[in-house]
Amino acid sequence: MATKNSNDLIQVLGDWYAKAPALPSNVNETLATIAPWFALIFGILGVIGGLGMAGWSPVAAMGGFHYGTNVLISGILTIIASVLLLMAYPGLRNRKYIGWRWAFWSEVVSLLSAIVVGSIVGGIIGAIIAFYILFQIKPYFK
Repeated sequence: MATKNSNDLIQVLGDWYAKAPALPSNVNETLATIAPWFALIFGILGVIGGLGMAGWSPVAAMGGFHYGTNVLISGILTIIASVLLLMAYPGLRNRKYIGWRWAFWSEVVSLLSAIVVGSIVGGIIGAIIAFYILFQIKPYFK
């Protein structure tokens, strides 16, 4: 029985996206350069938003919001995805593969979060675009 690991998913998606049209190298270079800043900004905003979704915000503590279980779970997944982005920041900044990998897994968790909350089509479209960009810039991270 063959064992699967996290590299298998990256390899499968990498094979799919290898068939997609390539962006110009100057666009990829620019995306690789700004990727750490997107990870930092959206990581911070995501943690804040996820705390609100999970009911752990000042407004929620005062009884201002009442969410269902799926939004609570999605909020927790959003926090996890955002923390992964924050973990990706140093690696992306230093052009390390580990940073790219953390960003990849953040997107996987973000897709799960969208599915849990019921935004399946939007989550899939967002994931397709995010994975396309991630696999376009992957060669810039060693």
